[in-house]
Parts: sequence; C-alpha cells; structure tokens
Amino acid sequence: MLAPLSPIAPPHSLLTALRSLDSLLQTAIVHAQIAHGTAPFTDPYQGLYITQDQVMRDLGREPGEAPLPDCPHFLQQIDAAVQDSIALSKLQQTFQLSSFEMAIVLMAIAPEIDLRYERIYAYLQDDITRKHPTVELILNLLCATATDKLHCRDRFSVHSPLIRYGILHLIPDPNQIQPPLLAHYLKLDEQITRFLTHTPSLDGRLQPFSQLIQPAIAVEQLPLSADLQQMLHNLCNHSASLPPLYLHDMGGLADRVAGAIAHRCNRSLLTVDLCIAHRLNTNLESILRLLCREAQMQNAIVHLPGIDKLLETDAPFRLLEILGEYSGIHVLSGQTLPPALNGQAMTIALPLPDFAQQQTYWQMQLHDRGIALEPEAVNQLSNRFRLTPEQIDRAIATVCINATYRTPSPSAIPEMADLFTAARQQCGQELKGLANKLTPHYTWNDMVLPEETFEQLQEVCNHAKYRSTVLGQWGFGRKLSLGKGISMLFCGSPGTGKTMAAEVIATDLQLDLYRIDLSQIVSKYIGETEKNLDRIFTAAERANAILFFDEADALFGKRSDVKDAHDRYANLEVGYLLQKMEEYTGVSVLATNLRQNIDDAFIRRIQAIVEFPFPDEAARYHLWQVVFPVETPLDEAIDFAFLAQKIKLAGGNIKNIALAAAFSAASAGERVSMHHLLKAAQREYQKSGRTWEA
Repeated sequence: MLAPLSPIAPPHSLLTALRSLDSLLQTAIVHAQIAHGTAPFTDPYQGLYITQDQVMRDLGREPGEAPLPDCPHFLQQIDAAVQDSIALSKLQQTFQLSSFEMAIVLMAIAPEIDLRYERIYAYLQDDITRKHPTVELILNLLCATATDKLHCRDRFSVHSPLIRYGILHLIPDPNQIQPPLLAHYLKLDEQITRFLTHTPSLDGRLQPFSQLIQPAIAVEQLPLSADLQQMLHNLCNHSASLPPLYLHDMGGLADRVAGAIAHRCNRSLLTVDLCIAHRLNTNLESILRLLCREAQMQNAIVHLPGIDKLLETDAPFRLLEILGEYSGIHVLSGQTLPPALNGQAMTIALPLPDFAQQQTYWQMQLHDRGIALEPEAVNQLSNRFRLTPEQIDRAIATVCINATYRTPSPSAIPEMADLFTAARQQCGQELKGLANKLTPHYTWNDMVLPEETFEQLQEVCNHAKYRSTVLGQWGFGRKLSLGKGISMLFCGSPGTGKTMAAEVIATDLQLDLYRIDLSQIVSKYIGETEKNLDRIFTAAERANAILFFDEADALFGKRSDVKDAHDRYANLEVGYLLQKMEEYTGVSVLATNLRQNIDDAFIRRIQAIVEFPFPDEAARYHLWQVVFPVETPLDEAIDFAFLAQKIKLAGGNIKNIALAAAFSAASAGERVSMHHLLKAAQREYQKSGRTWEA
C-alpha cells in the first residue's frame, strides 16, 4: 500500500539537496582525475576518438570494476539531504524508495533545475553527447564493487518502484542499436519533476479524459437517507483500510457522492473516464497506474465512473490489483453490478431520490436561485418527475435562462408551466430510437365519451397526481412490491378515441407521451419480442413519461387456445408484456381491439380497463359539433343532426371527414358546407370498402 502525498514545501529545500549533490560530484571529479589523469580532460577532441592507452587502461581494470574508487559516504550524505527536503522525503515515503533510489532521483532531476549538470555529467562520462546520467554513471558513483553493481541493476528492472510507478524512464542511447542497460539514459518523469519543483498541474497524459476538482458538497447535502449518510461518514473515518468502493448508481448520484467523500476527507477529486481512454486506444494498465500516482501527488481521491461498461468490453486489465497497490479511497461507479467486482469491492447502492428527498432538493435549489414556489407546486414537480439532482439543477438553470430572455430583469420569476417543460426536457433521452414521441394537442373538452368512461380516465389522472400521498405519506408503498405505477388497458374499435385519451392524460399530467407500435416489436424469432420489450422498459425507467403501446392486436391477435408450442409462446409474450407493465413505476397504456382474447389471469394484472364504445347518434352529434376549430368558416346550412344520423362512423372517421371537407372548401374558396361534408363522407366509406349514399 502506498500512502498519499501531503502538500509539499517550497522548492528551496530541493536546492539544498542539490548542494549536497554538488559536493558528491566534486569528489567524483577528483577521483576521476586520479583514475584517468589530467591529459584526457585537457584534450579538446576527448570523447571523439579512442586511443590505445585508453583501451589498455580499460583492460587493466577488473570486469565490472568502477573506474572511480570507493566513496563510502555518498549514500549517507544523499540520504541526509533527502531528509532535509520535504518534497523528496514525501516522495520516498509514498513510493517506499530506498536511499539508493532517492540518490538516483536526485541525480536525474538535477539537469531540470540547472543545465550546468549536463556539462558535469558529460565530463564524468567522458562524452560530450551524454548530458544525462546513464545507468553506468549511476552505478559507478553509488556502488563500491563490481558485485554491488550487479546487485543494484535490479533498481532499474520493470518491477522496481522507480520503473513500476513511472517515476523514472530509461531511454536507450539513440546512437546504438539495442544498447545494453548501462547505456540507457535516465529521465525523471515530467509529472514527478513538477511535483518536486512545486509546479503542480494535472498530468497532460490524463487530461483528455480526466478532471481534477476541489469538491465543496458535504455528505449532509446529498439527497440520501440518514443511514446512508452515516455510512459514508464511517467509511471516511476508516479510509486507510478500505477496499475499493463501488457505487451502484441508480439515481445519478455517483459524482456527488464521490465529491462528498473527497470533501469529507479534505481531498481533491480526480475523476477519470476509462471508457474514453479505452476508445483512444491507450494502455489501460499504464493509465491506471498513472492516475493512481497522480492521485497520490495531488492528494486526491480517484473516481472511475462507468466502470461497469468498461468491464463488459474485451479490455482485460488488472483493475483491482493495481488499485490495491495504492492506499486511500478508490471510488468506482456504474449503473449495473459487474460480476467481476463480486467480493472484490464494497458495494453501496445509490437509489433514485424518493419523493421527500426530491422535494427537499427542489426547495433548496429553487431557494438558492431566489425562486419562490408554493409548496403545492413543489409537490407536483416532485410527484410527477423522478429526476436526479443533476437533472433538477439543469431544469432550474434552463427555466431561469428562459425567464430572463422573456423578461430581461434580474428578478424574473419562472412560471410553473416553464418548470414542467424544463423538467420534461431532462427525460426521455433513453427512449429515443425505441419509441415515437407524440406531442399532445387534446384536452378534456375535446373528448366525447360516456360519463362513466370520462370519470374513469379522470380517476387515473388523480392516481398519478396523488401517488406520493398514498404510497408515501399513507404508507401503501411499503405494502406493495408491484403495481406502484399505473397500468391501463384501452379497449375499443379503431377511431373510438384511445389515442386521443392518452394525449388528454399526458396534457393533464404535463408528462411526455411515447407511442410504441407493438407490430414493430413483435418478432417471429423466439425470445426476441421479450428482448425488445425489456429494452423499452429499461430505457423508460428514467423517462418520466407515459408509455402508449398501440397496435396491441399484433400480440393479442396471435393468442388462441393452446394447441401447439407456438400458441403457448404467444401467451408467454403477452404475459411478459403485462408483467413489465406491472413492474413499471410510471404510467403505461395498452390499446387493443381484441378485449375478448385476453385471459382473466392477465386482466388481474391490469389496474384499469377503459372501454371505448362505438359512438351512438347522440355522441356522434356532439362529435360533429366539436370537430371544427372555431376559426373554420362553416356554412349556416350544415345539418349536424342529419350527419350524426346518417354517417355511422367512429370519432376518428368523423375527424377525417371534417379535415377532407375543409381542404375541399379551401381549394374552392368557399365555406365548409354540406356538399363538401357529404362528398368527404363518401370517400371515407370507400376507404373501408363500403358504399354510402346520403
């Protein structure tokens, strides 16, 4: 386990350490002159050619023997210098580096502080092109014997802390093909250099998919239960011994919870999207080590959102093993529970905020924006829309911008309808491509239905409006495992108003309406219909919308008495759809013309069945009176009673006749008259293969 780094002191302590290095290098130069004599160092062409004397002198040494005599106080002096530097000592403690390895770090960073060290290193290496220390120079300076040099070569292996944590990079000599280890240059990682020189910034290799912030949100500000808040406090108190935390994020709270944990621990928050890193074809293990090291240097907590999606890809990497090398809290999050994390991480479920928590959050955010709403209005917003805190923030920000644009005044107050519109805009993104969004145009005044049917539809709307009161405040939610939403079956022949009724409900509840054509969902392949339905209901969970399943005859029409396996499977498809409607916590409507094809066992799973009868003459008379907009020029001689008596069609057909007559009259430059209506009625009958004479 690696301990987190603390904020470092100003870099003047590093300069003190370099003064100690200067004395070591001075001693090395003196010994080099003793070993080689002064002639090589005064030769202006030294390093550009090799003399026979040099070769014979090299052959006179033992294999592996350092050309510099033993300097026993090197490591002791460097160790003392490191202890005087807060930055260096913190680096040593965090990555558990030895005195030998810290001496390497100090020698590697020297040219980054002062270029004179390039000349000194070139001088000691007898080569003007070698301006950075090589492995050979390091071993010659720090090892007393050839045996020591062989033993210390492991400090440059891939398993050593310097290389494994990316503190030091070995750069091969560009003038050689496959040079030996001794000919490799040492280059301190740029981010380590920035840390030691007190110029902190986010590592450029992480910037395309990372964000470093200083969170200001407290645990108590989160829309979570008191028990969950207390759990987070307890976790922060034992952060040094925690396994990775996995936030099962069902309520869009992971970013805020990770921020609150960082705030509670007085740390920054480093959020890294490894899915983006994977798409950029980066080495995930290298990036993971880099970000963990960055978190140590930035005194930050790591947050890896969307890790469940990454674990589903073909990108295997040792996630938990690498995280385990670093101490502190590591937060992973996702919307599903990855099997790979079972027993390996501590899972915390973050549910979508309930009614009371959303209500409190709406009130708090509206108050911060200076918006005063009646408690009932806040209740309606919390009851109709199950939004994440982020969605609530965006909705309020949107409505404030729109209010200012409409009324350019700092005190512009949004209207209630604007808040509902902004809330709806935050939902339904998951349903795009799976369902068609309908824009409701009808209200209660446009509907012509029997009084009992009318009342039944209004009862359904009241169910939705007072859902939080009954399920929450009155406790019914604790007694219901299923059926917390509203599932309805609309039965009636085509044109009797099923789709219009769904639009009226959407208008009354101020919710979006999505139409799903079941004829496009049903598949001839076994199991595909259920998969299609599952995708729709999964996407609808956060849509806060009414689901209108039209053309249900495509499903119910397949059902009959069970005579073979296909009949049995058709029943399974119907049962699966009704099961998903029962589990859905929103409003779902199923429209069918074949009420008689549904078993009583299926019917018991539907909360409300609304019959849409074929309109009688009185109903048709009312439909003719309301079908024309008030702007339409009508001939005074139109006999609505005659039309209601003779044209025995449903409301949808009557609407088609009125529209066709209006176009006919407009093209002739006339008012809509009986002539236009009767001709349009004749066309409507012809569409269904029937003849009609007025």
